[in-house]
Amino acid sequence: MSISLRPFEDSLPMALMRAREAVMREFRPRLAIHGLTEQQWRVMRALEAYGKPVTTRELSDMTFLLSPSLSRITAKLAARGLITKEVNPSDLRSSLLNISETGRALISRMAPKSEEGYRAIEDSFGKDRLDQLHHLLQDLAATEVCKET
Repeated sequence: MSISLRPFEDSLPMALMRAREAVMREFRPRLAIHGLTEQQWRVMRALEAYGKPVTTRELSDMTFLLSPSLSRITAKLAARGLITKEVNPSDLRSSLLNISETGRALISRMAPKSEEGYRAIEDSFGKDRLDQLHHLLQDLAATEVCKET
């Protein structure tokens, strides 16, 4: 029995990947200037936004990065002094991660260029459409069919 699939180019995951790549083309050069990968920036932004130390598990949940990747990323960021990594006093097997002052300073230096990227996307795509897209994606993520079982 053969199951008919929608055309590959019409699949929702591929449409989301194409959109992600279009957006990241705007931001990758800005990150590269500072020697950061997308994932490293995501980790730094999450730690800065959260504002207090988090466990590796919490950071993994916030950034959608798997533990092995997150371990490599946080090791590199800690080696550069951009984040701090301490033993978790309530669970000696885990670490507490936080943004360092050096990391905060780098985010502050990068913020204007990051906002330029957002403005470029808004100028090209339209601010209202971008706002609508954000709302639609939040709604999609909140639907029952998209929740983990």
